[in-house]
Amino acid sequence: MKKLCKSKTEKKICGVCGGIAEYLQVDPTIIRLILLLIICLGWGTGVIVYFAAALIMPDGE
Repeated sequence: MKKLCKSKTEKKICGVCGGIAEYLQVDPTIIRLILLLIICLGWGTGVIVYFAAALIMPDGE
């Protein structure tokens, strides 16, 4: 069974986007672009969501 966790290989800030990309089996750049859109269009709420996920998600194996 797959487990959602932070990435150790695709890590830019905390590894959240890389971990989500590995879980969904897509390119991490796509996830990062989606996050950027959420940050720009959501008045910065994406930043809060990102750092909340960084605190909640376990580290990768």
